[in-house]
Amino acid sequence: MEQTLKITSVLSDPTRYYIYQYITKRHKDVTVQEIADNFDIHPNVARLHLSKLEDVNMLISETKKTGKGGRPSRLYRLSDEVIQLHFPFRDYQLLSKIAMTTMMSLGEAGKKALYLTGKRFGEELIEQEVSRHSHMSAEMTFEHKLNSIKNAATLAGFYPEFEPNSEKTKIYFQIFNCPFKEVAMEHTETVCNMHYEFLRGMFESLFGEIELIEKENMFTGCDSCSYQAVIAQ
Repeated sequence: MEQTLKITSVLSDPTRYYIYQYITKRHKDVTVQEIADNFDIHPNVARLHLSKLEDVNMLISETKKTGKGGRPSRLYRLSDEVIQLHFPFRDYQLLSKIAMTTMMSLGEAGKKALYLTGKRFGEELIEQEVSRHSHMSAEMTFEHKLNSIKNAATLAGFYPEFEPNSEKTKIYFQIFNCPFKEVAMEHTETVCNMHYEFLRGMFESLFGEIELIEKENMFTGCDSCSYQAVIAQ
């Protein structure tokens, strides 16, 4: 409870809240000067906001040399600590571990059911996104479809970046946050396979049959999970 009160106090400042939101979408380290420039505040004020976020373990920092001489720069990035605010307390992470352990205990049948469920939830996420823009669902362009996937993935907490090729036959994308990370640390292969099916369900809901190729995985030391979706012609 004490930590929850500290976090809510830190985030009660609007500027600090938006700085944290900015960093979650930045996908890389930020400097005091970058924050100062983007929020039009003095570097000392930016440093104070960043320090407050670090004090409650929402950010971590380290000092690195820039290679340009002078004083080393302090770089800030998101911490790996999960920030959860629930009133009253709810332990959804424990529930997910119980559910995952139960499915694993059922052997291959449990895994298959988990993957099918993951794909279905991916499909439902897209259905919800499209229903919010029902006026365009009948004539969705490639750009509309891609934007729908991006919006749905962002709402799901993936923090994605997409880059289609010029022919619009392949979509390379990166995911900078895994919503299942804490559970995946104990059940990496199973959770990653479910995550794969979740993403496949999203893409196939709009683009039909695709080939989804995993390129990088953050659990092998990469900065993100990256994929290539190849659209069937």
